[in-house]
Amino acid sequence: MNWLLLCRMLGLLAALVGGSMIFSLPWAFPACGQTGAFESDGFYGLLASIGCSLAIGGSLAWIGRKARDAPMLRKEALAIVGLGWVLAGSLGALPFLLSGTETTTDGPGGKPIVIRVGVADAVFESISGFTTTGASVLTHVEADSDPTTPNVPRCILFWRSFTHWLGGMGIVVLFVAILRRLGAGGKALLRGEVPGPMSETVRPRVQQAAMVMWAIYVAISLLLAVVLIIEGMSLFDSLCHTFGTMATGGFSTRNDSVGGFGSWWIDGTIVVFMIAAGTNFSLYHLALSQRKLWQTFFRDTEFRIYLAVLATSTIGLAAVVHFSNEDTSPLTSLREATFQATAIMTTTGFATADFDTWNDFSRGLLLLLMFVGGCAGSTGGGLKVVRFILFAKIVRLEIEQAFRPNVVRPLRLSGTTIDKAQRHQVVVYFCLVLLIFILSWMLLLVIQPGSPWQGQESDRLIDTASAVAATLNNIGPGLGVFGPTQNYAFLAPQSKILLSILMLLGRLELFAILVLFIPSFWRSR
Repeated sequence: MNWLLLCRMLGLLAALVGGSMIFSLPWAFPACGQTGAFESDGFYGLLASIGCSLAIGGSLAWIGRKARDAPMLRKEALAIVGLGWVLAGSLGALPFLLSGTETTTDGPGGKPIVIRVGVADAVFESISGFTTTGASVLTHVEADSDPTTPNVPRCILFWRSFTHWLGGMGIVVLFVAILRRLGAGGKALLRGEVPGPMSETVRPRVQQAAMVMWAIYVAISLLLAVVLIIEGMSLFDSLCHTFGTMATGGFSTRNDSVGGFGSWWIDGTIVVFMIAAGTNFSLYHLALSQRKLWQTFFRDTEFRIYLAVLATSTIGLAAVVHFSNEDTSPLTSLREATFQATAIMTTTGFATADFDTWNDFSRGLLLLLMFVGGCAGSTGGGLKVVRFILFAKIVRLEIEQAFRPNVVRPLRLSGTTIDKAQRHQVVVYFCLVLLIFILSWMLLLVIQPGSPWQGQESDRLIDTASAVAATLNNIGPGLGVFGPTQNYAFLAPQSKILLSILMLLGRLELFAILVLFIPSFWRSR
């Protein structure tokens, strides 16, 4: 392991995170649409956070100054990706801590009391933002003058949503796009950070590919922000919800999430852009270069299956929601089902309805969609649609070989042959996700006190399982006490740290985090 190179790159990443906080500073002023006085706590908390981040980044870069021209191998690339996200999550927590951001907790007799967020809370919120999970410990985000409600400065809310946007396409992808002379190390960084199996279209000229993907990401984000403003959102709300939508994150500026706006137009617009964000961004790159928009997308097997699963789930949910609740009109059922199926499958986590009140079939279907996720190379989480396609093909081939042991049949996807190494990776990934899910579920049951469930162990089992699924797959809301109208504030600090690790594992496709726990990984070459 080249420690000097690792320090230098982490230092530059820390400086990038610190510099990104500057965009949140203007929102502390009334001139930016804020009602009320200048938010001194948020402003000076952000300034202190910027100073700390730049100081840490400068120190690390100075330590590694002699490694400027050192080659970056796969080991260093994985360490930079894994530690880079941990560092970003830690630095991103500083604004919450230094600004005095508040939340609530249960006081004597179960009465909620206002408290400042602690270290575990701030780290949880920051990592949830960067990993585009959207799980929150903030119980009240809308500004009001009631002293009994928590205070969250508007500039801190902007930073909270901005972490989504930075983490959506990836802070390391942005890092690759900005820095030159990374060579093969840049490709290794991109491969370690981009969610899902890496498409062939982004392999050559890695810096150019990273810049193109970020340019597409920015362009679609600007389009969505403009549309939301036209539909009645303020500039602040439109930007924050654009960050959450395009990053498939889920942080909102309303306590009732997107449902707080009560607009069919806004719901529909966000659904369209959530689907776009859950699509492989390599397809946008390819469509633009070949100037064949529809042919490029619908020729892709993963994209077609992605839309088919989404459409089938939506129709099934709408029918069940309507027939299980006679007071809900067919149109309202379709609207709510479309939004929630899209928000869960793309791992965005926004809500327009309390789906935890739906029947068991609907809740179970949403829980399954949490594991599916978006397309490879998208900003969505989950296992990715392409892996399910490949897994189904692998299982079918193995079953056929049980009665035709001598058959040699190539496994293909969109005209590309999948070799045995790739098949092995898919099976291992499924097994690892299942193993991590089960172990984390059992561990959460052990370390988390059972007071919120008041002895109802059956609810505790399902709720904790949904919390693990929601964080490992970067969804945000789960079921029961973790549902769309609830939050994660009541969890013990150790539970928040566990779920924060799961968010990182899910966002970085397991291996960039798992290797950090292998002693041999840190030995010299």
